[in-house]
Amino acid sequence: MSVSVSYNASVSTTETIDTNIPAVESAKAIITHDQYNTTASLTSATTVPVTKAVYFSQALTAGAATVDLTALVGVNNIAVDGTGLKVQVLKFKNPAGNAAMTLDVGASNGYTLGGAAFQITLDAGQEMLFYGNEAEADISSTVKTFDLTGTATEACELSIVMG
Repeated sequence: MSVSVSYNASVSTTETIDTNIPAVESAKAIITHDQYNTTASLTSATTVPVTKAVYFSQALTAGAATVDLTALVGVNNIAVDGTGLKVQVLKFKNPAGNAAMTLDVGASNGYTLGGAAFQITLDAGQEMLFYGNEAEADISSTVKTFDLTGTATEACELSIVMG
């Protein structure tokens, strides 16, 4: 199996400035902000390598769940073990209609995405995209889990790319 990823983190804004622009027709005073956008094509051979990917909906049980990066389930229910790899891309989405949901370093064998104090809480409809850029820890038997907390049996969407 091979994995290739098209990573795009973009916020492009167009502003039309219509005041205080001497000698310029207002319809032509348009500014596009897009210089902070990031795009990358990633494979096993790129500087930020990617070799495994999983996309899944994670349901909570009694308002909690633990995601183990060494025991994931991929396409066709194939076991995906991230041992020895790094999280390169993570997308966490809390669907509309849910209560707030938190993604945190696991209490047991926690994966320190972005550092030991990493934690993010998303309200319904919010999402977070993280690009590890080959700087994260290797997944191992002692560095491997995220904890999710929220309400009852609600579910979130996770996309995890490792390499």
